[in-house]
This record gives sequence, C-alpha cells and structure tokens, in this order.
Amino acid sequence: MKDLQFQTKAIHQGHQVDDAFGAVTMPIILSTTFERGADGQFIVGRDIYSRSSNPNRRAVEVKLAALEGGDQAIAFSSGQAATMSIIHLLSPGDHVIIPDDIYYGTKVILQNLYQRWGLTFDAVDMTDVLKVIATITERTRLIWIETPSNPALKITDIRAVTTLAKTHNILVACDNTWASSYFCRPLDMGVDIVMHSTTKYFGGHSDIIGGCIILRDRPDLIIKIRDFQTLGGAVPSPFDCWLLFRSMATYPIRMKVHGENAMQLATYFKNHSKIEQVHYPGLASSPYHKVAATQMQHGYGGMLSIIVRGGAEATLKLA
Repeated sequence: MKDLQFQTKAIHQGHQVDDAFGAVTMPIILSTTFERGADGQFIVGRDIYSRSSNPNRRAVEVKLAALEGGDQAIAFSSGQAATMSIIHLLSPGDHVIIPDDIYYGTKVILQNLYQRWGLTFDAVDMTDVLKVIATITERTRLIWIETPSNPALKITDIRAVTTLAKTHNILVACDNTWASSYFCRPLDMGVDIVMHSTTKYFGGHSDIIGGCIILRDRPDLIIKIRDFQTLGGAVPSPFDCWLLFRSMATYPIRMKVHGENAMQLATYFKNHSKIEQVHYPGLASSPYHKVAATQMQHGYGGMLSIIVRGGAEATLKLA
C-alpha cells in the first residue's frame, strides 16, 4: 500500500474488519491476556499479554508508520515517554546537542533524569550549522532537532544537519510534532529517528495523551526502543490507541485547514499595529522562509507565535 495517497493511508492503513462480528470499525480490545492453545502453548501470531502487544496498538502503529514513511512506529503513553526511549539509547558520559529553544519538557528530561548518568548536553542555535559543528565533541552521540521549534518556530536545515552528523557517526532525532507528517517528512532527509507527541495534531481532539517513535532501515534501534516500550511498560491504553486510530482518519483534512488558517492569521497579525513580531515560516519576511520552502510540503504548518507590543508573547496552535 506504499503507493496510496496520503489521505487514503490515513483512513485505511492498519484497518481491519473484525473477524468475530464483522464490525467495520475496529473494536476496543481491553483484554490484558489472550487465550492459549488446547495444549497450553502460545498460539503463533496471537497476542500474549497487552503490555507486549495489543491489536489496537498494533493497528495505530501501522498507520503512524505509513503516514511518516517509516518501516515501524512504536507507540508510547506520552510524548515524554517516547523522548525517553531515545535518550535511553545513550550511555553514561555521552554528549547531546539540542536546540537553544527546545520544548522545555525535553530539556527537563536531560537535566532532571539523566544528569546522574553523566549525560551532558549543549543547547545551540540549530539554524546555524557552523554552531552545531563547533559544539560536537568526541562524546557527542545524538543531535536533537526540533523543527519548527517550540515556541519561536525556528526552522533547522535538516539535510545539512544529517549530512554533518553522518560524517561523525552521530544519531539524529527529530521532534516532528509541530510540522507533523503532513507538512514535513524528516526520514526522507536523512533523520534516523522521528518522534511525535500524538497528543497534538495526530490526536487532534484534546482527549488523549500519547507519543510515538518512527524509524526506517534501523532494525538495531527498533529492537532497543521496542524493548524500552514493552519492558519499561510505557505503553498507551487500548482505548487511547482506538481514539488515536479514529482521529487519524481526518488528520490530513484537519492539517490542510490548520495550515490555511495559520497563514491567514500570520498575514493579519503581521500588518496589525499592536503586534510587534510574528513568527511563522510561511511569511516571506521570516528568516527561515527559504529553508522551510525546501523541506516542507502542503504549506508551513498550523502553529504561529506572536509578540504583542510591550513584550507579551503568545503561541497559537490552530486546532
């Protein structure tokens, strides 16, 4: 089904008609354990225990992978749990490079939970590749991209960073929550790991908490992150997976409207006397417009940030 249109994948990937009752909407499978064979042995191809695998989670992972263009998606109970699965790939003493305007929750994970591991990190302006180069050490093992960033909406040149990272054998992970798969496909630009808070645009209705990791051509990393998911127990509930699966059927339509609305609002605020500054990569006046145009598709995203005269700042996420 790789040749299907994006909108078709959002509806049909991972979808199966229920074998037991013929329900066209996948039922919620709440069972924690699953039946064994008459001989007491596990049945090949059947789930065993819901922490390890569950039909609802498996279906939503298939859909997430298809929309991002990955081989596998690994669903988590939150975006923070998904982020931790990446940090957990590292070893004591390793060094991480992060954006200077990174989402605060990601930075707090490194500061509060992994400093005792001896992990170190430096925050740099990721839009300046020369600064990234200057920050690399012999212990750098991960470069974390967040594009557009939260809340300044800076746009990192993904191809430039991934090309640099490969020369130093450094992993690159991208938080693609704000652009989302509809507007940006980091795996196509050389990123090793894509992370999403599915709470946001994938969920779309403010009624679930979730996260995911998506990878392509990295079975070594898939095994390690899947272990963190199942052995660590950071799994979403079957009901949350069902809600997320339902939401993604309308995801492409919602994102199209979000992008159109964001562009209209950015243009309006840019010309408003009470607004000092508008951060939105879709505006030709944005310092990140050119690079955004080379790596974003269908528009420039559904999030903008404004600064009201007098210094107040507000971030608008269209939903």
